[in-house]
Amino acid sequence: MLNEFWATAPTRYKVLVFSAMGLIAVGIILNLIGNTSGNQALAVASLPLIGLGLVLHIAGIVVRGQSIRKNLRR
Repeated sequence: MLNEFWATAPTRYKVLVFSAMGLIAVGIILNLIGNTSGNQALAVASLPLIGLGLVLHIAGIVVRGQSIRKNLRR
């Protein structure tokens, strides 16, 4: 089912998923760099990136749910 859904998934879902993964990855990398180098400002600045990535992830779940519900009604 996942392969079928991904093949037919709306473009906005794919954009949300990749944007969320990218923001979370960048946030984690910046956080690791900030914490290992002792740069507290960089570590704290990475937190909004991680948070925005999580919000986009939730938005992707909503879009996927709407798409699935729409397909079930047909």
